Amino acid sequence: MTQDQPATREATWQKVIRLLRWDKPAGRLILMIPALWAVFLAAKGTPPLPLVGVIILGTLATSAAGCVVNDLWDKDIDPQVARTKTRPLASRALSVKVGIIIFAIALLCAAILAFYLKPLSFILCVVAVPFIVLYPLAKRVFPVPQLVLSLAWGFAVLISWTAVTGEIEPATWILWGATVAWTMGFDTGYALSDREDDLKVGINSSAIFFGKYTPGAIAIFYVITAGLMTYLGLELALSWAFWVSLALATVGWGWQYLKLRQPKIPRSVYGKVLGQNVWLGFILLAGMIVGYLV
Repeated sequence: MTQDQPATREATWQKVIRLLRWDKPAGRLILMIPALWAVFLAAKGTPPLPLVGVIILGTLATSAAGCVVNDLWDKDIDPQVARTKTRPLASRALSVKVGIIIFAIALLCAAILAFYLKPLSFILCVVAVPFIVLYPLAKRVFPVPQLVLSLAWGFAVLISWTAVTGEIEPATWILWGATVAWTMGFDTGYALSDREDDLKVGINSSAIFFGKYTPGAIAIFYVITAGLMTYLGLELALSWAFWVSLALATVGWGWQYLKLRQPKIPRSVYGKVLGQNVWLGFILLAGMIVGYLV
């Protein structure tokens, strides 16, 4: 993703759109993808369309709440980071009071949608909230904060799967593990874009934790993802379409590793790698759906 655009001459609604990151769809879609993986796999390729709609809207509301609470925590740190210094709260284009109100509205919308789900799914939604709210704090006290984010991402799988079945099954945990590993991979890669600024500011990231071994760590996370996806495909007896999609995704992850291990990388590449993971996620989703139906 590119650096946030300046807030000059923006209407308030445009500032709110930027606060929610709806001007940057990759970050919203990449949370939606594991939720859709889970709902389609749990329903064997044919989930109820109203449930799919609730899952999509729920991920949008949840990611919006996560973005706002992140910016509230980081309003004094973001101005010191090149990529984030023009965000609405960092640049004071919007007030903290407005940010809190928007966060409350987004969380309320997510809560209303959660009432549509089964009881276990609703409980999991509640359990997920501390992970969403405390992720920005983890950057200050935990050496690998991306793990907290990855666990938050994993709730998308648990919530969506149980929304179909009402229970957590062995395959649910396999998909959960793949999602956590995948998130660690792509978000560690994205954290590379801020590594120099994060070091100056004094906050943690997995890109700092792994240091010069970061590309290798990302490769390991992707290998774990591919391995667990393979296990999942065998467990669910998915057809050839899934295996084709997994092969394409694995090639994409391999290309990312080769790109990220180069000594000098333009900052824009990190955003492209994140965007590529969105496409790979949807390719896997297509393979899962067709893998059940064919």
